[in-house]
Amino acid sequence: MRTNRFIVGAVIFTTLLIAKPFQGQESSDKSAATHEEVEQLRKEVASQRETIEALKSAVDQLVKASAGKTIETPTRPAGPVAVDKANTANASAPPSTGAAPSRPTVIASATHGFFERKAGDRMTFYTPGGELTTYGNFDVSVDATTKGLGGFLGPDGNPPVGNMGWMPALSTNLSYIGVRGFQAVKGMPFDFVYQFETQIDIVSTSGTAETNSNQSNVVKGGLTSRNTYLGVANPRWGSLLLGKTDPPYKNSTARLNPFFAMIGDYQVIMANTGGDNRVEFGTRLDHSIWYESPNWNGVVIDALVSPGQNRADNSDNIAAGESDCTGGNIPGSGGITPLTCSDGSFGLATSVSASYTKNAFYLAGAYERHENVNRSSDITASYASGNAYSQMLALQDVAAEDAGKIAALYTFSSRTTIGGIFETLHRYVPADLEFQNERQRLGMWFVASQQLSHNTSLHFGWAHAFRTPGDPGQHNDSNEVPPGGDPATDATAGAHADNTANMFTVAFKNQLSKKLTAYVDWALTANGPAAHYDLGAGGRSVTTDCHDAFAATGGLVGSNPHCWTGGTLQGVSAGLNWKF
Repeated sequence: MRTNRFIVGAVIFTTLLIAKPFQGQESSDKSAATHEEVEQLRKEVASQRETIEALKSAVDQLVKASAGKTIETPTRPAGPVAVDKANTANASAPPSTGAAPSRPTVIASATHGFFERKAGDRMTFYTPGGELTTYGNFDVSVDATTKGLGGFLGPDGNPPVGNMGWMPALSTNLSYIGVRGFQAVKGMPFDFVYQFETQIDIVSTSGTAETNSNQSNVVKGGLTSRNTYLGVANPRWGSLLLGKTDPPYKNSTARLNPFFAMIGDYQVIMANTGGDNRVEFGTRLDHSIWYESPNWNGVVIDALVSPGQNRADNSDNIAAGESDCTGGNIPGSGGITPLTCSDGSFGLATSVSASYTKNAFYLAGAYERHENVNRSSDITASYASGNAYSQMLALQDVAAEDAGKIAALYTFSSRTTIGGIFETLHRYVPADLEFQNERQRLGMWFVASQQLSHNTSLHFGWAHAFRTPGDPGQHNDSNEVPPGGDPATDATAGAHADNTANMFTVAFKNQLSKKLTAYVDWALTANGPAAHYDLGAGGRSVTTDCHDAFAATGGLVGSNPHCWTGGTLQGVSAGLNWKF
């Protein structure tokens, strides 16, 4: 308002200066001026006065209108509204730490139009009393991979069924679109926040998940199939949210994974207890409630709890309100017996993480625990005889599993980034089940990235899986008789199996624009004789795993292809990624 009054004064003063020479001329030359000249000067002065009055009226209207204007305040933290951890996982920059976009402070009545675009790179729009942001991640690649099983023979003397060599494919890689936003709640010290996110299938048709080795009732391309929540947020105490999400354990080290959704994603080994396509401690947790703290001088703490919602004490039922067993798939998927949720279904889940960021340094620690994890199908697979001893073991094979890790990342002035993760996975089974316990081991990840130019970067990663206490065995490595088993029918890999593995990957990225990146990725997984880690685990649509085409009827309960251990899987992938 002071500025507007200053403008008025300046205009009046300038106008008077313009008018004054005419007045002076009238005084000095009065004796010589004709009657017509005097009248002309008077008309010009009157016209100047009218102009001044019009300007004063216009400025008064401007001042009145400015009383309802919206003034932007500096950015303030407001919980999860801007958090896009999955979207930032494959970016070279660190992910968001919980800061929201600028919140407008309304002086009087809001003047933004409904769905008016907010200035900035984000697709953010004003709503009455809040904001709404649309975001997304689109990724498609052309792959060529091999299972590396040439020359392998099974116990029956036959090789793997089908093409185990190089095969081309197109893959949609964790593509999604979503909306998130906040609404002010009058008289309350918090905002209402929300997010709805769904997977986008670009090169394939959406539907229930059916592969040669598993079946699921979940439609991943269905609305809100991904991270979705409702909750409240306050800039001082953080956010409390209810819905489904990637847990803190997974999110805490996302910035150490520049191979996110590529064939060399570190989830091939990290957080993956079974060495297959499911990442047990990297899965989205449904029916969850969680807390996300604001950034306290570089410290961020997240915590989540997901009630099991399972009426069965051994978690072999489908959780209430769900379409799949907790942990993935339907009862009997992959040809397992009995036809229950006995292939990793669990009850209560808890997850927590703490991280510290200071300039170019990042440090994180995380822990996650799943209660009553049912893996009794491992016993029935090893004991075809189904004798009394195996039935006793099957009842025991319901136990807690947990994971813990520490991670560090540092970027040097040379734009070289180096990081690493050390992880421990544990399954709490009695001693008589240790011979088949493949869910307990140590793991390591090392990553190095170099920014080559403003737009290009090179990345290298190495993951190592240590040996486990035991192994239930697969098609070609079940060479021992399990304890109490029948030599004629029962077999396992046992306590002396070498199921170590290494995964190496290299990627080159070229950022073509602020939102579009082209990349090429090469990856190789070298499995020990009893290991079956794959390529592409973690959610991309096309993975390369241990299964051949034997008895592969395509997702039906009876589909049970052979899993071959010891393969050296390799692949190359080129793709485009667009995020907004």
